[in-house]
This record gives sequence, C-alpha cells and structure tokens, in this order.
Amino acid sequence: MRIVIKIGTSTLAYSTGRLNIRRVEQLCRTMSDLKNAGNEIILISSGAIGMGVGKLGLKSRPTDIPTKQAAAAVGQCELMFLYDKLFSEYGVVVSQLLFTGYTLNHPEEKAHLVDTFNQLLEYDALPIVNENDSVSVEELLHGDNDCLSATVAQLIGADLLILLTDTDGLFDANPAENEDARLIGRVAEINDDVYAVAGGAGSKGTGGFTTKIRAAEIATGAGIPVIIMNGERPTAIYKVLDGQPIGTYFEANSR
Repeated sequence: MRIVIKIGTSTLAYSTGRLNIRRVEQLCRTMSDLKNAGNEIILISSGAIGMGVGKLGLKSRPTDIPTKQAAAAVGQCELMFLYDKLFSEYGVVVSQLLFTGYTLNHPEEKAHLVDTFNQLLEYDALPIVNENDSVSVEELLHGDNDCLSATVAQLIGADLLILLTDTDGLFDANPAENEDARLIGRVAEINDDVYAVAGGAGSKGTGGFTTKIRAAEIATGAGIPVIIMNGERPTAIYKVLDGQPIGTYFEANSR
C-alpha cells in the first residue's frame, strides 16, 4: 500500500510545547516496520515552529508572522535532524520536501513535484513533507497540514490517508464537554451534518477538526479512504491495516 500519514503539532508535542520524544520514537519505529512489510510511506509532519520556539529559547509560541517564519526556519532543521536520526536506526533513508501553494497551482512545477515523489519512493526513501512556512504565510494564517496531506495523497495516488490527532476520531458531540459523546466509527458521505458535528470537536492544533473533515473530503473525493485516529499510540496503525475498527473511517468515493 501507498500510505500517507499526517502528524500534527498536538501529537508531536507535550502541552508544555516540548517534543514528546517517546511518541515520536514509536511513530518512527512503526513507520519503519510498515516499510519493511513492503508499504510505501509518506509522512506529512507539522512541528517546525514548535521546534524553533524551543531552539531559539522563546518564552512562548509567537503570534506575529515574521517570528513564526523565523521559528519555522530554525525548527525545520531541528525536526529533520531528529527524523533522520530516529529513522536511520532502522535503516530508513529520509528526504525533505518543502513546497507552497504556488507549486500546486502551476502544472509544470506540480508535475515535477509528482516526479520527485515517485522517484524517492522508487529509491525506497521516505519523503517527509511540510509547507515551506519560511516563505509562505498561507498555512500560518489559515490552518495546519491537514489539507496538505490530502492534496499529497491525491497527487501520488495513495491507497490510504491516516490523520493522527489528539482525539480518538469524530464524535457526535464534543467529548471534552459531553461525557455521553459517542465516537462515529464510519462515515459514508461527508455532508453539512458531518461538518456541523466537526465544529464541536476541538483540537489543540492550529487547524481544528473542521480542517480534518475538509481534508477527508478532498481525499475521499479522489477515491482515497481516510482514517482519523488518536496519535497517542502510533502502534495502533497496525490495527488499522489489519482491518480493525480504529478511529473514524471515511469511505472513499469510487474513482
């Protein structure tokens, strides 16, 4: 299978803003094992700004765009250093792909990007993707990497998109406010009702749950099923691939 996995800042880091090292190590080990089983893995990773905040010794996450961009520039280096170190322990070669909406909106550059993805996967490398926050402010202003992950999945013809978040999936009410909220295990169609429910399911990340539904809509519309699940235990991805009911499964539209 060709699998796109997206991990957000709320999954990568503790509430202190510092990196959750144990969880990232588990994630890298799991993805390496999935590659050993013959799967092609593409990782969409947030976290550059958070890593930059720590590296620069800032007291809190910045709110102005120039400081966010500076933090992203520093943090992206640190983030890739960490991924390279952890994946190399399992013999996995990683690669970095940073791009902006400009690339996706220009057919020639978009085609070159797809060629790069395919060549990296042919070489058995693991592409790690993020938006180039140091030169693009679109994501900084409007959300996180959810929709980027869906776009990448569509570009490369992925078989599955997994969104790791800080909740167990989509609930019929906000589980933080309603103890009777129930997990929605399967969504056959993304409609206004689904978006209405998503508006009540918050996230500590920048995108919130609505962006995850939008990402699911992009991917399922391209014939790619989507699973939104809790990233607290990355090894649960094994259960997903074994067909066990984990998180919320969004059915793909027929291609």
